[in-house]
Order: sequence, then C-alpha cells, then structure tokens
Amino acid sequence: MLRKLFYFLLFSAVIISCKSPEARSPVQSHSGTFIKESAERNKKIYDEEKIFIGEIIAKDSIHNYISSENGFWYFYNKRDTATSEMPDLGDVVKFTYDIKDLNGSLILSEKENGLQHYKVDQSNQDLISGVREGIKLMKEGETVTFLFPSYKAYGYYGIEEKLGSNIPVQSTVTLHSIEQSNEN
Repeated sequence: MLRKLFYFLLFSAVIISCKSPEARSPVQSHSGTFIKESAERNKKIYDEEKIFIGEIIAKDSIHNYISSENGFWYFYNKRDTATSEMPDLGDVVKFTYDIKDLNGSLILSEKENGLQHYKVDQSNQDLISGVREGIKLMKEGETVTFLFPSYKAYGYYGIEEKLGSNIPVQSTVTLHSIEQSNEN
C-alpha cells in the first residue's frame, strides 16, 4: 500500500511539474499618454515663447532680425560682408559668448564662459544647441545676437541658481577665428 501511495505521489508530481508556465499579465500598462501629453505641453511652451519673442522683435525698430531655419532669431551687431567663409564640419572655431534673459539681465558673462574652442559638429562640448547652430551662420570677426527659445537653450533643466526651466534667452556671440580642418 505504501508503495502504491509513493508511486501515486510521484506520478502526480511529474504531471504537475510538466505543466507549461503561464504568462503573467502586466501589473501596470502604459498607454503612451505621458509622451503625448509631454509633446503637447512642449508645443504649447514653444508657441508661447514664439509669441513673446515676436513681440520683442516687433518692439525693436533698431535691429533687422533674421529668422533661422533652426528655430531661433538673430541680428548682426558687427557684420563682415567681404568674407564668405563660414565654419564647416570639423573646423575649430574660437569664440566668446554671453547669456542673458530676454529682458537683458546678464545670466552668464563672457568672462565666466571664457574663450571657447569648439570643433564644429564634432565636439562633445557643453554648449547649448542654439549656440552650436548659430556659429555655423557666422563669419570670422562677426558679432551676432541670437534669441533662443528655451528648447534651443537650457530647456527644462535651466541653470542651477541662475535660470529657471523653460526660459528663452539671448546670447551675443563673437567669432574670433576659424581654423579650417585638413578635411575641408
């Protein structure tokens, strides 16, 4: 009798253990609404900043603003019409820049930023995307003031203790030199 009970328990254990595992249902499902909501929120922020920057441009009768295809606006403080050479991929440029809010209050001075050495489109330098793209529109010796919406500047993160999140800025950049790479 003990033998039959042992075989019965062994047989039962084998049958139960051979059952294939069942897939667990997810504890929490994501519908993708967070990303959609975030995209909508960012579009709204950009539209508000675009209107604000447009008002600043409309009030400024002194400067001739140019709209960049990269999503920012700029005007020339000092323009070079004789040279046609602009930085290209791999060129090393030396420049200085400052960061101000759109009311003109200084956030980061040229002195704080220092003389920058930047290899165009190949450097991992800690520059905002607006400055990186703006430099490619400049010629040696020019000074340009850029108006950047927050997504081209410091975006959601801002600058700790100096600039809040989603704040558009202006930056005056002076391109001191362009050293062409051997590849060009």
